Amino acid sequence: MSIILNRVGAIFIPVSNIEKARDWYCDLLEIPNDQEILYGHLYILPMEGVRIVLDSKIYHEEHVFKKPAFHLNTNDIEAAYEYMKRKNIRLLTEIENNHWFNFQDPDGNTLMICKC
Repeated sequence: MSIILNRVGAIFIPVSNIEKARDWYCDLLEIPNDQEILYGHLYILPMEGVRIVLDSKIYHEEHVFKKPAFHLNTNDIEAAYEYMKRKNIRLLTEIENNHWFNFQDPDGNTLMICKC
């Protein structure tokens, strides 16, 4: 048995403004934004499974995700795509292969939603 566990604990996303990023991601995921901002620059989104940590201390334009480093799941890719359009979120692709699409957060991080 390895001392290093074979599971991911958290993914860090660089954001320029922790309060604005918290509000945007919580609105997107329809989750409460009532967690504490830690150390003035970290916000842990209350997720199921792997946590997402928004971090304004690591933000720099060259550190934003140019390609998705992970994807968020959906059971209905068409409804998820329409939801993003209604929220005026910048969509980078159409639904590809009836399975996934990419979008950007306000800081320019490229993210993906994928049908599970």
